[in-house]
Amino acid sequence: MTTLKTTYMGLELKNPLVVGASSLTADLDILKAIENAGAGAVVFKSLFEEQIQLEELEMQNELDEYTERHAEMTKLFPTLKHAGSKEHLLKLRKAKESLSIPVIASLNSMHPDTWLEYALEIEKTGVDGIELNFYTTPKDFEVEGKVIVQSQLDVLHSVRKALRIPVSVKLSPFYTNPLDVIKRMDAKEVQSFVIFNRMFQPDIDIEKEELIQSLYLSSSNDSRLTLQFTGLLYGNIAADICSCSGIMNGTDAIKILLAGATAFEVVSTLYQNGVGQIPIILKDIETWMNSKGYKSIEDFRGKLAKKNLKDPFAYRRAQYVEILMRTNDIMQKSKLV
Repeated sequence: MTTLKTTYMGLELKNPLVVGASSLTADLDILKAIENAGAGAVVFKSLFEEQIQLEELEMQNELDEYTERHAEMTKLFPTLKHAGSKEHLLKLRKAKESLSIPVIASLNSMHPDTWLEYALEIEKTGVDGIELNFYTTPKDFEVEGKVIVQSQLDVLHSVRKALRIPVSVKLSPFYTNPLDVIKRMDAKEVQSFVIFNRMFQPDIDIEKEELIQSLYLSSSNDSRLTLQFTGLLYGNIAADICSCSGIMNGTDAIKILLAGATAFEVVSTLYQNGVGQIPIILKDIETWMNSKGYKSIEDFRGKLAKKNLKDPFAYRRAQYVEILMRTNDIMQKSKLV
C-alpha cells in the first residue's frame, strides 16, 4: 500500500505537503479547511517585528494629536497601548489548540535581541516548531556580505540554544554562495532549511509615476532555482530540505521530491486554485508513485539529486553550454527562423 508519510523537523507528517506562511494561515477557518483538505503541516502567518513597530508608531502618532488640543486632554487615554505581538501570539496559540496537524510558527525580526525575545514567546504558545526568515534587504553600501551572514549565524546559534522546539531557517538565494551559508548554518544543528524565501518587491506605476506594492504569485517556472539547490544540497547536509516557490501542482511536487526535498511548501497555488488544490496535489503524487511501483516517498526521494547521479555535469552550467550548441534546433522548432 502506498504511503506519503514522512518525517520533517523531527515531526511525523502524514505527507510532505506543508502550507507556507501567508495571510491564509492567519485565519482559523481557513486553517481548519487546510487540515481537512489533507495538508501534512501548516506554517502560521509570520510575526513581523517591523510591522509591529510601524503599527505602534502609527498609534502613538494618532494619540499625540490630542495632546496639543487642550491641556486636559493629555490624560484622555492614559493606559491605551498597542497590543504589539500579543494578538499574534494569541492567534497562534488558538491555531495550535484547534488543529491536529503540526503547526509551525514563522518569525521575521530585525535585531539580535528581539529574534530571541520573540522566539521564546512563540515557543510558549505550544507550537511544534519555528521557522526563522533570514532575509536582508541591503541598505548600506559599506556593510560587507560576511557581516550580514555572521549576524544571522549568531542569531541562529542563540535561538537554537535557547529553544526546545525544532528550528528551521528560511533563506533567500541572494548570497554569493548559498551552499556555503547553508553548510555553516547546518553546523548550528538547525533542523531544516526552507529554500527559497520569496519576498514582495516593488513595482512602478508608469501613469502615476510612483512605486507600488502588488501581489505577484509564483508559477511553475519559479521552482527551477529551488530544484537546482535542492538537488545540490541533498545528502550533503544533516538538516532536512523543505523546498518552496513555484510548486503549483503534483508534477512540481514530484520533481522536487526526486531532487531530494524532505517536504515542500505551497502558497501561490492555494491563492490561485483554493484549498481544494491540496488533495489534487497529493492524489497526483500517489497516482504517480503507483504507476512507478513506489510504496513510500523514501523509495525515490533524492533519486535525481546530484549525489546520486553519475553525470558529472548534472546541475552545472555545462548543461547551459549544451543548450547553446542546440540553438538552431530550438529556433527551428519554435519557428523563429
